[in-house]
This record gives sequence, structure tokens and C-alpha cells, in this order.
Amino acid sequence: MLKFTEEHEWLKIEGDVATVGITEHAAGQLGDLVFVELPEAGASFAKGDSAATVESVKAASDVYCPLDGEIVEVNQAIVDDPSLVNSDPQGAAWFFKLKLADPSAVNALLDEAAYKELVA
Repeated sequence: MLKFTEEHEWLKIEGDVATVGITEHAAGQLGDLVFVELPEAGASFAKGDSAATVESVKAASDVYCPLDGEIVEVNQAIVDDPSLVNSDPQGAAWFFKLKLADPSAVNALLDEAAYKELVA
């Protein structure tokens, strides 16, 4: 199940773990990424906290934690090669996996149709 935030993050929900990344729309707006900073595994964040940072030739931007939870894994591949975020933002270029404090909170996020309407 895919969910989206108004801050242009996507979440792939598998049980109580969400794989989180930025949307194709966000990657396109940022332009070519040159730097990605990810949180440490084991770190806890509240919804809306800045969890990661991306820098492009255009701008620096925060990636926000979409829900309350604990980071259980990060994607080192995008730190090593930030351009992956531009080439496959909603696939191989996920940012982190978040163990959700309250899995039912995903119901308040946008579905794909609502997100597409937001960015249209």
C-alpha cells in the first residue's frame, strides 16, 4: 500500500514498517541531487520532524518524518550516489524504514489519487 504526504514523501506500508522516500514530483522540483544526509538507525522522530536532508544544485531541503516512529534501516546507496534519487525516486532510492509507533496513523495520509490532485 502506498501513501503520500503533502510534503512530498511517499510511504510503502508493510505491517508496522513504512519505507519512506521522496516523490518523483519532489525529485523533479529539486533537480540533480549532489548530497543526501540520512538519520541514524535507532533514532526516534515525531511526525513533522526533519529526518533527512537533500541538497541539489538548486537548493537544500529537509525530508520530514511522515509519522511518529523509530528508524530501523537507512539506504546507504543514496548517500553514496545521490543521483539515484533522481533516477528512481519511488523505487530503489528510498530514504529510510520507519517502525511506526501507531500503524493506524497511515489512514490519515493521502492516497495516490489525492496526492496526484495535490500536485496537478
